[in-house]
Amino acid sequence: MPLDQIEEEGKEMSFLDHLEELRWHLIRSVIAILVFSIAAFIAKEFVWDTLILGPTKPDFWTYRFLCDMAELLDAPLLCFGEIPMEIINTKITAQFTNHIKSSFIIGLALGFPYIFWEIWRFVKPGLHPKERKASRGIVFAVSMLFIMGVVFGYFVVTPLSINFLANYSLADVIDNKIEVGSVVGMVATLALACGFMFQLPVASYILAKAGIVTPQLMRTYRKHAVVAILVLSAIITPPDVISQVIIALPLMLLYEVSIGVCKRVVKKAERKRKQEENQSI
Repeated sequence: MPLDQIEEEGKEMSFLDHLEELRWHLIRSVIAILVFSIAAFIAKEFVWDTLILGPTKPDFWTYRFLCDMAELLDAPLLCFGEIPMEIINTKITAQFTNHIKSSFIIGLALGFPYIFWEIWRFVKPGLHPKERKASRGIVFAVSMLFIMGVVFGYFVVTPLSINFLANYSLADVIDNKIEVGSVVGMVATLALACGFMFQLPVASYILAKAGIVTPQLMRTYRKHAVVAILVLSAIITPPDVISQVIIALPLMLLYEVSIGVCKRVVKKAERKRKQEENQSI
């Protein structure tokens, strides 16, 4: 019997019932990932030629946009031109395994909103009515922030990082012959990392509701947060200042948004406490 139906009937679930319910949520989530992964596997030409290898080509949307801006602003440095790199395969099984790997990653990314919805369906019945009301719209917020983060990581961080590394040279005699698995790993890591890091406002909201984080605390440790963001940006991006700054700026903006979210939560809680005090009097 579904968890929501059990709750409506006023019954309590045993530990085994919870495990059974969780198992079905996980099964449906895995099925969603498999469906998207199979679709990505079938659409091999689009996935590889357009998505994965797109940031390695000079006609990629980001490069064309920067060239248009370079012409408009009379700043030729913004137009990167050719990307001096050749993608190769060094193992006989690598192309097939990377095809499966990339399909799974795309399936995971596309299925993330549904996976979170399944997790929320499992957690929601255990919350109090007030907690449910306070967390209304969380699935939409998490999904939108994830999509925004993935789009930012794919169209901004990834192409700029690839362009920098492809043009970085220790000596003229060294050619960039990049293994195909390295390209897949880089595109996936940057896009998904940005998707998860864009969840900062949601995490701040949950911590503020739990009383763990306050606006004053976040303001006090703002300088520490900036350092942490720069370090994190340095870890997930190539070792160039431009890529680090590009990914750090929106994270700093999200940190400021998170302070506003915490402030709103605290004000609402304080207003509610005063109303309860007035009613008791």
